[in-house]
Amino acid sequence: MTELKEFRLPDVGEGLTEADIVAWHVKPGDQVEVNQIIVEIETAKAVVELPSPWDGTVARLLASEGQTVDVGAPIIAVDVSGTAAGGEPAAAGKTDDAERSVVHAATAGQLQAAESPQAGSEPAESQPDQAGRQAVLVGYGVRASSTTRRARKTAPLPAAPAAPAAPAAVAAEPALAAEPALAAEPALAAEPALAPAVRALAKPPVRRLAKDLGISLAGLAGTGPDGTITRDDVHRAASGATARSEQEVEPNGARTASLAALPGPAGEERIPVRGVRKHMAAAMVSSAFTAPHVTEFLQVDVTETMAAVRRIRDLPEYADVRVSPLLLVARALLIAVRRHPLVNSSWDGDAQEIVVKHQVNLGIAVAADRGLLVPNVKNAAELSLPELARSLQDLAETARAGKATPADLTGGTITITNVGVFGVDGGTPILTPGEAAILAFGQVRDAPWVVDGQLAVRAVCTLSLSFDHRIIDGELGSAVLRDVGSMLEDPVRMLAWN
Repeated sequence: MTELKEFRLPDVGEGLTEADIVAWHVKPGDQVEVNQIIVEIETAKAVVELPSPWDGTVARLLASEGQTVDVGAPIIAVDVSGTAAGGEPAAAGKTDDAERSVVHAATAGQLQAAESPQAGSEPAESQPDQAGRQAVLVGYGVRASSTTRRARKTAPLPAAPAAPAAPAAVAAEPALAAEPALAAEPALAAEPALAPAVRALAKPPVRRLAKDLGISLAGLAGTGPDGTITRDDVHRAASGATARSEQEVEPNGARTASLAALPGPAGEERIPVRGVRKHMAAAMVSSAFTAPHVTEFLQVDVTETMAAVRRIRDLPEYADVRVSPLLLVARALLIAVRRHPLVNSSWDGDAQEIVVKHQVNLGIAVAADRGLLVPNVKNAAELSLPELARSLQDLAETARAGKATPADLTGGTITITNVGVFGVDGGTPILTPGEAAILAFGQVRDAPWVVDGQLAVRAVCTLSLSFDHRIIDGELGSAVLRDVGSMLEDPVRMLAWN
């Protein structure tokens, strides 16, 4: 007898309510094992890979790539009837170990486990351990939403007709389920499986563009070599698409993303705001209109710092790391925080308290393809200079590659933004929400400078420090900025003040 289990979109440890389906790694008919990666999702903070909690056969994909899905909504149905006792182990302890392995992904900021289900929910995915407890992925057992949604304005998508199974070498395009949910009933065993569709030919950047514009590649005719879909094909499809005034709600609780290309003047393009960019926009608006920002500027002669960077690059301890002036800027800020602890704090409006953080988690603003990311180096003040250099490099590379985890992107206490890499002298950076200060490091350029009463050409940069004026007054902000500037003018001070 067929026994189907639905994998529901979990809360990946961030308290989020929805996520976008980025890419499926399986298709109907595939065999899956416990801990096998089955899907990539994009939350407001990161791209996360979700593993399967069971052994079995993929019955249906209940959400398609590019779709926005609510936490708790089913995204895939797996037939576990081929395993002993409907997915339970024939040998004692097998499933307990497998589920603990899946739940262990919480340490990477992807999945979390709870010792018992939420009140009023029945998480079918859990298995009791020897102590009688249930391992539950966060997001399992979520109650059906009581939110009233607008009625559908378009006809529901018909179920795909039965068809012979496609060759194993052909990838499948995820298909939407026509039913609101799948139940483990014998009658479903007689239903034909959905036939996998031939995956459209397109390069990853083109797929990303289509996803951002809300265009399905399935119905496009490619004009590239061998029928490959090009960027021009996607733009043409977007320009002719009909705008929808609201998102459609699927029976399974998922929401189909609105088309992004809306009618307008010729040459106009509209990009949907979702994922990281949506989170960034909301965070910046909240920060700008919650914390009273003050920004101070300081021009600094960093000639000695640039010389120190060149000498550090020649040391064997730094042979495998790219050393930039940002390394010494980071070290200078960490020392300034040690001298002025109040700058590493946050404002608790509910308790009307200032929370001073004794651990410095140094955030570094990174411009990635998915938007502005601010991963942070945990406990950065306790790292040696070589360790700090490697941590900064690894974190930036991970963020730009889209592999930063939610753990990397949360918990920061103070931030540096290196606007100098864009050829900018300075600015008025907006605070990262929950932090009291952010330092902008401008470009280093040659400029006339007075040294010992004589005019000389020196390496000069501008430092910009924005801070929350509820916590940091002008005297403290100026002292922090002046300390950082003094250490960059004379790096020996970093040793003296450390």
